[in-house]
Amino acid sequence: MSISRRQFFKSIGASALATMAITAMPITFTAHAADTNGYKALVCVFLFGGLDCHDLILPYDEPSYYQYAQLRPSLLAQQGTARLRANLLSISPNTSNVLRGRQVAFPPEMPKLADLFRQNKVAIVGNVGPLIEPTTRTSFENGAVRLPPRLFSHNDQQAVWQANQPEGAQYGWGGLFADAVLASGANASLPQFTTITTEDVGPFLTGRRAVPYRVSTTGAARVDFLEDYYDGISGERTDLLEAVRNQLAAESYRGQHLLERDMATAFSSGLATNEAYDSARQQGASLPTSFPATPLGAQLRAAAETISVRDRLFASRQIFFVGLGGFDTHDGQARALPALLSQIDGALSAFQTAMEALGLAREVTLFTASDFGRTLTVNGDGTDHGWGGHQIVLGGAVNGGEIYGTLPPPVLGHDADSGGGRLIPSLAVDSYAAELGRWFGLDESELLSALPGLKNFDPLPTSFV
Repeated sequence: MSISRRQFFKSIGASALATMAITAMPITFTAHAADTNGYKALVCVFLFGGLDCHDLILPYDEPSYYQYAQLRPSLLAQQGTARLRANLLSISPNTSNVLRGRQVAFPPEMPKLADLFRQNKVAIVGNVGPLIEPTTRTSFENGAVRLPPRLFSHNDQQAVWQANQPEGAQYGWGGLFADAVLASGANASLPQFTTITTEDVGPFLTGRRAVPYRVSTTGAARVDFLEDYYDGISGERTDLLEAVRNQLAAESYRGQHLLERDMATAFSSGLATNEAYDSARQQGASLPTSFPATPLGAQLRAAAETISVRDRLFASRQIFFVGLGGFDTHDGQARALPALLSQIDGALSAFQTAMEALGLAREVTLFTASDFGRTLTVNGDGTDHGWGGHQIVLGGAVNGGEIYGTLPPPVLGHDADSGGGRLIPSLAVDSYAAELGRWFGLDESELLSALPGLKNFDPLPTSFV
């Protein structure tokens, strides 16, 4: 077996440089008031491409279903029996007046989440999206309101959702939440395990101090890359790898050059961080829960296993980011979306089961996010980019069995319609995030620091968590 320069630097690059960002940046913080007693975790499930919210929460009462069917005849024809009213999974909010006498349902691909809604473990937060200030159809059409930058653009709206700025944003609200809890003294021993991702993440988990730590979905740490090369080799090659490890550990480095010293610290800390994570997960990550063998199932299993070893990582607060793509359904929606909805259903329900098995159902809250919703009107066999969309919040601390925000009727021309059934959000991302941040332990000043647009919006009359 040989190790090429390309393999070597690809293996070490991301881990070491991420750690260098932690160790080499001279940042000071003022202590804040975040409540970090006990353990809490937030898990963001980002649905890349823009989930069709009109096919996530469907109209169920006969008049509303008929209106919906009139606007989507070609798509419903391709979806066949799966979207017949009789096959939808009706859900009834406990006390919500959001529906104003209407009824709604989950699609048949999501029976487990429908059951969790009925068990008060799932809440639906309707018509969430980026806003700068409260916006109506009239103010939108008259140009009388400030609008988020670059609406309807995938990359930009992903960044706006995660960081309140378009593509190129530096800090995400998840990372700034993490900064607040780190400043309060949480996770002091191993701050690297505060923000954790299973895939390439945008700005969401990056704060002024917090840096996302990426873990693998295969059961090992993201990198102990040298271990991969030890298998099946001996003699001189083993000696070579030991020499490489010692060089990266930089234990004998005594140089005074600032850049060299920072690089040595970065590599040394990177190895130590990876080995700490790998050891914790190998010794303690055993879940009784079976997760589906899907991309999202594998990511949420990795998150659950990491949560299960929180004590070994000395973590009292953690924020996770996992993602699933494929939701840009301009065409082929009837073929692609049901499988994605089924994947969400299986992975999220398994995650909830795992948290209950760990006795952490009330300490972990999962929530969804997406670039945007999609149009109510169709283009034949798909839908186009929207704006507001509906989100799922899951966990034992969730005030479930309810619908928050708004669910506009399945018609065109209402006050939240910016055209084609593209919903103008009634609830800003800032307000959605703030509810999660309050539960996580942040005070109002910390929320305003992480979500500066929050001051422009009234809080929800009833919190969903």
